[in-house]
Amino acid sequence: MLTLTGVLLGSYLVGSIPFGYVAGKIRGIDIRKIGSGNIGATNVVRVLGKRYGYSVFVLDFLKGFGAVKISMSIATDARPEWASPEIFGIFAAIASVIGHSFPVWLKFRGGKGVATSAGALFGLIPLAALIGIVIWVLVFWFTRYVSVASVVAAATLPLVILIMTRLNQIHGNALFYSSLGLAAVVMWRHRSNFSRLMHGSEPRFTRK
Repeated sequence: MLTLTGVLLGSYLVGSIPFGYVAGKIRGIDIRKIGSGNIGATNVVRVLGKRYGYSVFVLDFLKGFGAVKISMSIATDARPEWASPEIFGIFAAIASVIGHSFPVWLKFRGGKGVATSAGALFGLIPLAALIGIVIWVLVFWFTRYVSVASVVAAATLPLVILIMTRLNQIHGNALFYSSLGLAAVVMWRHRSNFSRLMHGSEPRFTRK
């Protein structure tokens, strides 16, 4: 149990590193006070440009991926009798996304968990994560709304994982239930986007 506690705490702290906030500070601004006020990559792209925004996305992605892979490696070495490395990876995935969305350093006001969730799922189920990315790209291409693409991808990933489980491409229901949890966090963090979409005030990226 001490090993699991360390994994949960470590994954939360890794996930809570606010790269978007740091990017803003490098440019001398508080990203939380500009644009949508979110520290995620989308707001960083809008405020600071693609150079910073894409870098933040990659770093946020690596938080989830790294937390999962490190935790699974720890479990492989520790060999706990009550849990597999995959279970440790699932716990790490959830903890890292919670850390990103509710970082202790920023009074628990963080990002929306999309990039970190993608990285965590890529560490756990690469094929399902790639399918989720394809879904995100297609929805964004047709709608030009990052929020819509993110919510649709998050909502459909549990179904993708369930189908893969039934086809024996992956094993165990734990991955399915953990993906539901990650989807719930992402969708909950997009509450303000839902409101703006309903009122027609959600910003969208235009085609050049």
